[in-house]
Amino acid sequence: MMSTTVAQMTTDELKEMIESIIEQKLAELLADPDNGLVLRPEVEQRLRQQAILVVAGERGQSLDDVMQQLGLN
Repeated sequence: MMSTTVAQMTTDELKEMIESIIEQKLAELLADPDNGLVLRPEVEQRLRQQAILVVAGERGQSLDDVMQQLGLN
């Protein structure tokens, strides 16, 4: 295997290498960490119910109410 230093690279080769590294890092950072995991049926049902409520205009409790209930005010 031949080893090349940055000083030996052309501008286009260096640019291509940097672009490749950036693409790889972005793919790692933007990947879904939960991809492939299976939801328990009760969690899936709860999420579906929440989506229905949001569409109907129900947004749940306000942040102030939740903070008060948790004693965080």
